[in-house]
Amino acid sequence: MWVSTSMPYLKPRAKGQPDAWGEEAAARGGAGTQRIAHAGEIPAPDDVAALLRITPGDPVVVRRRIIELDGAPCELTDTYYPAPIARGTPLAETGKIRGGAVTLLAGLGHIGVRVREDVTARMPDADERTALRLGPAEPVLHLHRVTFDAEDRPIQADLMVMPAHRQQLRYEIDVG
Repeated sequence: MWVSTSMPYLKPRAKGQPDAWGEEAAARGGAGTQRIAHAGEIPAPDDVAALLRITPGDPVVVRRRIIELDGAPCELTDTYYPAPIARGTPLAETGKIRGGAVTLLAGLGHIGVRVREDVTARMPDADERTALRLGPAEPVLHLHRVTFDAEDRPIQADLMVMPAHRQQLRYEIDVG
């Protein structure tokens, strides 16, 4: 079982530092990679619009990724950005972003200071089952993460799907 924490994925990376997933997987003796299945501007689906506090159908930039560990899919992640933040940037393209998206956003002046995550369990749809190579009775964890800036504006929304039996989420919270 993979125990994952969110914190490494929320802070900008130092120059020359590898992406958070690659670094986390390597520290555990694996190879963490990701494939960009799609990147570009789309109308915001209802759930994404609610997370980003915009009107359904407003333009957003999405990056759809298949996260892999040692060549096997272990997570599906769709990351959405308000179009005014991401339009015309590498976030709207399929190429790898050096240092990761959080680092790019920080360089553009969009720094996350608060994150809200909601986790639910459910059965995967047919596409998720196929992409994650799951059996018919295997549930998934569905994590919604929203990152807010210092003015409490949503700057990023992540919708992640992962096999429940292969993933454990760990939360460590500094109080005061």
